[in-house]
Amino acid sequence: MVKSYDLLVIGFGKAGKTLAAKMSALGKNVALIEQDADMYGGTCINIGCIPTKTMMVAAEHNLDFSQTMERKEVVTTRLRQKNQASLTEAGVDLYNAKARFISNKVVEITTGNEVNQLTADIIVINTGATSNTLPISDLLDTKNVVDSTGIQELEKRPVTLGLIGGGNIGLEFASLYAKLGTKVTVFEAGDTLLPREEPSVVHLAKGYLEEDGVTFKLNARVTSVTNNGDKVILSADDVDYTFDVVMYATGRKPNIEGLGIENTSIALTEQGAIRVNDYCESSVPNIYAVGDVNGGLQFTYTSLDDFRIVFGKLTGNEDYNLSKRQNVPTTTFIEPPLSSVGLKESQLIEQGIPYQSNELLVSSMPRAHVNDDLRGVYKVHVHPETKEILGATLFSRESQENINLIKMAMDNHIPYTYFKNQVFTHPTMAENLNDVFNV
Repeated sequence: MVKSYDLLVIGFGKAGKTLAAKMSALGKNVALIEQDADMYGGTCINIGCIPTKTMMVAAEHNLDFSQTMERKEVVTTRLRQKNQASLTEAGVDLYNAKARFISNKVVEITTGNEVNQLTADIIVINTGATSNTLPISDLLDTKNVVDSTGIQELEKRPVTLGLIGGGNIGLEFASLYAKLGTKVTVFEAGDTLLPREEPSVVHLAKGYLEEDGVTFKLNARVTSVTNNGDKVILSADDVDYTFDVVMYATGRKPNIEGLGIENTSIALTEQGAIRVNDYCESSVPNIYAVGDVNGGLQFTYTSLDDFRIVFGKLTGNEDYNLSKRQNVPTTTFIEPPLSSVGLKESQLIEQGIPYQSNELLVSSMPRAHVNDDLRGVYKVHVHPETKEILGATLFSRESQENINLIKMAMDNHIPYTYFKNQVFTHPTMAENLNDVFNV
């Protein structure tokens, strides 16, 4: 017998769980399936932004490794339980089971030896992403080689850590473990770090990380990892390096393995994501894909934005969709945090957009002296005629907060002169927007 629902959500991520709770509050009969009880609440709460940032704050407070890990567990457990309670209190049926499509609208769920089938008028796929792997010999079979999840489960701090990949995730863990006292070496295949960021800012970031004890190997070709006892031998460019732990941070891919997509008419992109339209709807009507699995930006806040789009569509408000999403800010949580929004200078030149730029060193900012952290720079680009803000990079303490002010100004076409002449409290990092926008 197939049990029927109004809405069936597969995966306990940000968009899916929020949609489940909201639709249940509207009186809909809703179910959510999550195969791993340790992932209730989704990636961000359990193995992503929340635990990693908790560890960073613990390290800043000089907690040792065991205290840092204990603090992480306290926070993630609390939030996981909170998320579970919020859904059950909302009246959502929560299944701790493995989900697999057997047709377009029938999902088989398996718990141990028990197999059941569910169907729904509307199905939402919210299964997130999983670590991508490169063709490196024995990468998945070597002891003490981990991904971004495994490194959060270590029982003791590694004295030496090799990191394959110098992207956002890799650099955040490099910064964190260096602060915890680990000797970190980053192997990056490209000739630069964070190629989407402003080169001058990346140069500063690399220098700060090196000052914190991180070593970089650029243009590095990692060919294999093997064990020598408990140690990991990493071979790159015909040189062997020995580490206690090696982590690979080589990107993440949509998590569709084992989902039974082949049993449906759901179309995929060339990158293996579920292809969606402007309302996150797949090629099968009333089957939606939200969050990382649809191939969009892999951020919790864009997943939440996917929820807004789908919720609006399901409740008769189609004013907002993916095409109208704009100016998504980002932060890489190294020390200090590196935040940006809009176009970089190279993009402005490539697109032939007229612009004026200004830079302001953090060392000239009063609040930076109060914080005793003079590292970083603010850099902005503005249109000389329309006065609109074209892009901004804030590399400093508290940048993850202040970048949101610029995003809102860009969305609402507020001229940069608004910041130039704004009255801000003192001493704050935000008040330095007065000076950097004095173009």
